[in-house]
Amino acid sequence: QVQLVESGGGSVQAGGSLRLSCTHSGSIFNVMGWYRQAPGYQRESVAHITSDGDRNYASSVQGRFTISRDYAENTMYLEMRNLKPEDTAVYYCAANPTITLVDGKLEMTYWGQGTQVTVSS
Repeated sequence: QVQLVESGGGSVQAGGSLRLSCTHSGSIFNVMGWYRQAPGYQRESVAHITSDGDRNYASSVQGRFTISRDYAENTMYLEMRNLKPEDTAVYYCAANPTITLVDGKLEMTYWGQGTQVTVSS
């Protein structure tokens, strides 16, 4: 059974940093990503990384967040720097065996339970 488990969330002040981790069961995923959902807002894509190492970021986090994967540890990371109050959300990791677009968006079959990130001003 495929499981994705996030960790590393917490509360920080604006300008601070956090590193999120997403550990999985070792399945082969050609694409993994981080998403977030703030109260009253739809879930949005934050960053994706493919098995080829291609990375893509939302414009709101470009230059502040870095996505990476450690294949030996079956873990994906999201390094977040210069955090802003508008980054406050529940962050989810997601994964898919193939790089598939549905209605222009990456299809993600597997999802973690989420980890809360709170940034205070």
